[in-house]
Amino acid sequence: MNFQRASGILLHPTSLPGPYGIGDIGPQAKRWVDFLAATGTRLWQILPLGPTGYGDSPYQCFSAFAGNPYIISPEVLLENGLLHRDDIIEAPNWLAQQVDFGRVIPYKLGILERSFIRFKNTFPAKIQKDFDAFQTAQAHWLLDYALFMAIKDTQQNRSWVEWPAPLRDREPKALQDFRQQYASEIERHAYFQFLFFQQWHDLRAYVHQQGIQILGDIPIFVAHDSADVWANRELFYLNEKGQPTVVAGVPPDYFSPTGQLWGNPIYRWAVHQHQNFSWWIERFRAVFSMVDIVRLDHFRGFAGYWEIPGGEETAIRGRWVSGPGAALFQQVEAALGELPIVAEDLGEITPDVVELREEFGFPGMKVMVFAFDSDENNPFLPHNFTPNCVVYTGTHDNDTSVGWYQRADEQIRDFARRYLARGGSDIAWDLIRASWGSVAVFAVAPMQDILSLDNKARMNFPSKLGGNWQWRMKSGMLTSSLSARLKEQNTLYGRYFFNEN
Repeated sequence: MNFQRASGILLHPTSLPGPYGIGDIGPQAKRWVDFLAATGTRLWQILPLGPTGYGDSPYQCFSAFAGNPYIISPEVLLENGLLHRDDIIEAPNWLAQQVDFGRVIPYKLGILERSFIRFKNTFPAKIQKDFDAFQTAQAHWLLDYALFMAIKDTQQNRSWVEWPAPLRDREPKALQDFRQQYASEIERHAYFQFLFFQQWHDLRAYVHQQGIQILGDIPIFVAHDSADVWANRELFYLNEKGQPTVVAGVPPDYFSPTGQLWGNPIYRWAVHQHQNFSWWIERFRAVFSMVDIVRLDHFRGFAGYWEIPGGEETAIRGRWVSGPGAALFQQVEAALGELPIVAEDLGEITPDVVELREEFGFPGMKVMVFAFDSDENNPFLPHNFTPNCVVYTGTHDNDTSVGWYQRADEQIRDFARRYLARGGSDIAWDLIRASWGSVAVFAVAPMQDILSLDNKARMNFPSKLGGNWQWRMKSGMLTSSLSARLKEQNTLYGRYFFNEN
C-alpha cells in the first residue's frame, strides 16, 4: 500500500470531553476533527470500537463486529427526536479527566433504554425503515450478538460458559423459546447497535469531508466471553463445556518474568483455512466499513503465537505454534483488494514475522520511548528507520513521554538529551519533533504527549487489573497556541495536509 507522508494523533473517543461522564461520537468528536483539520493533521487514530466488558478494555469486547453503546451521543439522539430533554436525568458530577466506568455504564444504558422506549412508543416510520434495513444488512453478526447480550442480561451478566447448558450449547429449542420470551430485550440490543452505527457513519462522513482518515485497530484475538466465540465454537480450541483448552499470551521476557497471560481462546486455524477464512474476511470487511486504515495488533501472532495450556496461572508453560501466515492475507486481499494495514510488530520479532510483513508491504511500528536504552544501533532511533514504517512517540500501552522520561535511568535520559540535542525540559515535544522529522511515512503521538502530560494521564498498564482506559481530555485543552504549534511541526517536516474539499 502506498501511503502518503502524514501525521496523526491517537485519541480514543472515550477520552473526548463532554457532559456525560465519557467521551462520545457526537458534537465534541466533530470539534476534535476540526482541530485536526486546522493543524493539517491527516490521521485520527483510535482503539477498537467494540462493546467493552469486564476491565473496560477495548481489546476484550463482547463482539468483534458490534459498536460500543457507551459512546453513543445523547445530544445526537436529542437532535434526531429519539430522546426528550426529560429523558436525560441530571448527570452526576463526573471527574473531568477520568471515566468512572462503574457509574457511567448504568447512566448511559439508562439513557439508551429511554430512547428505545420512546422509539417503540412513537414508532417513527423513517427511523423504523432504517432500523429494519440495518438489521437485514448486519444480520450475519447482529442476530447472534443481540441474542447473546439479551441472555447475558437474564443471567446476571455471567460468562456464557456459566449459562444453563441448553443456552450455553445453543440448543435450537432453547434459543427459540428465549427469542419468543425476550423478543423486546433482543430488539433493544439491536437498536443500540443501530444508533451506534448511524452516529459513527455520520461522524466518519464528517471526518472524510475534512480530508482526514481514521486509523483503526483490530486485535488479533477475541474475548472468550463474546458472541463470536459462543456462536462459532468450531473456530476455537474449546472443550465440551466451552472452556478454552489453550489460551493466548506472550512468554516471559525482560519486562515480565512470568510473561503475560491474556486468556483469549486460540483459533483453530485449520478450520478457518478450510472455510477459506470466511470469518476473518467478514471481520476485516466490517472494520474497513468503519475506518480507513487498520493497525493490526500483535501481528507476530499471524506468523507464530505463544500457546498456553488452559488453566495455567502464568504464561511460563507455553510453546510457539505456527500461525496462518500468508494464506490468511492472500484470501482477505482476494476478497477485499489491497489492504491498508499497519503491522504492530513490536516485541520478540523473528525472521518469519519480518518476511510476512514485507511480503504484503505492511509498514511496521517504531516507538521513540524504546529508542534510548542501548546504543546507536537501536532500531527505534530515527536514523535507522526506513520510510515504510510508522513512528510513535509512545502507544496506549506505554507511559506518557513525560512520565517515561521522569522515571528513566539517568543513562537513558542522558542519551536521549544528546541524541535529540535538547535539554529535556520539553521532552514530549522533543520526541514529537524527532518523529515528525524522520523518514517514517506516518508519525503519530498520543494526545497525552501533544499535551505534555505526565504519568497520571497514562491510558493502560498492561497486566494491571483495574484503573485502565480512564483518561479523558479536559474541555478547553485544544487551544489556539497548541493548534499553531502542531501546525508548525506538520509544515516544517512535510506532513501538513491541505484539505481540498
